[in-house]
Amino acid sequence: MEIIGYIISIIIGVSLGLIGGGGSILTVPLLVYIFKQDAVIATAYSLFIVGLTSAVGSVDYFRNGLVNVRTAIIFGIPSIIAVFITRAYVVPAIPKELFTVGNFLVTKNILLMLLFATLMVAASYSMIKKTKVAVVDPLQKQHFNYPVILIEGAIVGLLTGLVGAGGGFLIIPALVLLSKLPMKEAVGTSLVIIAAKSLIGFYGEANIASMNWGLLSSVAAFAIVGIFIGTMLSKKIDGAKLKPAFGWFVLVMGIYIIIKETLM
Repeated sequence: MEIIGYIISIIIGVSLGLIGGGGSILTVPLLVYIFKQDAVIATAYSLFIVGLTSAVGSVDYFRNGLVNVRTAIIFGIPSIIAVFITRAYVVPAIPKELFTVGNFLVTKNILLMLLFATLMVAASYSMIKKTKVAVVDPLQKQHFNYPVILIEGAIVGLLTGLVGAGGGFLIIPALVLLSKLPMKEAVGTSLVIIAAKSLIGFYGEANIASMNWGLLSSVAAFAIVGIFIGTMLSKKIDGAKLKPAFGWFVLVMGIYIIIKETLM
């Protein structure tokens, strides 16, 4: 099972490097079902793994001038604040046992996994559906819809804090549609935003010293190998063409989690 887990870790990195998101949505299920971690702990571990992997992957985009720093700051600040507050205060405040439906007890772990599965289904839809990529004029002056960008940044930060996913499937469309970035630049900027908010959100954890750093380091190392592979592939393969197939995989995983947490 560990070998399977490390293979999935590489896939997580490949997806982040190739399409700028999506892969991080697999990190929590990987930690919970393959490496048998508690769901709350898994969301914290995911922040570190996704954040570090995205940070490493963003370096190549920086070198090639494919990171829009101004956009990263405008979108990233509310996102960083939201994820830090969520990890430091909101998640610890959620009771371990929430409510009962018939004989079914909804616990904190089950709630987080169901929320995560819902996010996976939403992510899969955004990957599967065919969207027309807007052609951006590189000479066109960039205009920011500040209120919408700030609100979406905060929402992405809240979701990241709750379920530990990077939210690239939400960030990239926002950068393309709201900030008018070309797709390649949106991917690079997305990685920077994911890295910053995930790592700072992880810093908001209260029990960092007691974490399983051996597992964290191993999974992160394989994911980093994957993001190098994904970045190289992105120069030869159009990631948009692979998104629908990956989206169907994420959809199946999301449905499986819902069934497992409610019926098994």
